[in-house]
Amino acid sequence: MRWSQASDIGSVRTVNEDSICARPEIGFFAVADGMGGSRSGEVASRLILQELESFLISYSGQNQDFGVILAEGVKRANKAVYVTSFKSEDYHGMGTTLSCIIVRGDLLYLAHVGDSRIYLFRRGTIVQLTRDHSMVQEMQNEGVLTKEEAISHPYRHVLTRALGVELNMEIDIDHLQLLPGDIILLCTDGLSGFVSDEVILQSVLNAADIDQAAGALVQCALNSGGTDNISVIIVAVD
Repeated sequence: MRWSQASDIGSVRTVNEDSICARPEIGFFAVADGMGGSRSGEVASRLILQELESFLISYSGQNQDFGVILAEGVKRANKAVYVTSFKSEDYHGMGTTLSCIIVRGDLLYLAHVGDSRIYLFRRGTIVQLTRDHSMVQEMQNEGVLTKEEAISHPYRHVLTRALGVELNMEIDIDHLQLLPGDIILLCTDGLSGFVSDEVILQSVLNAADIDQAAGALVQCALNSGGTDNISVIIVAVD
């Protein structure tokens, strides 16, 4: 397994509210995109990853179903962000997205809340493994908005689910079997909200290695305006 990461504040924002965590020794990779006033979005995204990482490293339970373990870790991390949001007026109402994976052998387990994304690249194709928890995604589900229209819709950043804003939050959990040559991309909407899936696919396929691919994806987002923070993690399965 090989991995690479890249993050950029973008061309407009003054604070990078994205956070990244890569712990290859336990197969854990995650991105989070914070939201809230002042610098609270940055606090929320950093805290959710710190708490989840700490839980996974210290986990000593008997349950080896990593989907269950991930779900428990996210619930505890969500509670930590929620409780922290009441400790200061600056933190009130803060929240964050989360998209994360654990790789164990040829199995991938994922947890997801919000509109950051996880993609699978396999045999020249790209598949989105997560579904956005957003207003425009619901409009697409209802057939009143196309995927292309969603990219520029004025409500494209409105989330229907985020961590830290409620004590109990539904978490999407899934797993799949990996094949040699698979590539996993985790990204915040600073990439997926501005760059099409086809351009993302071609950027990865045309790159000489995953380090170059990570840089190319960030550059694609910057070339498309770069009005949001941009963060990516690429994990390649040998």
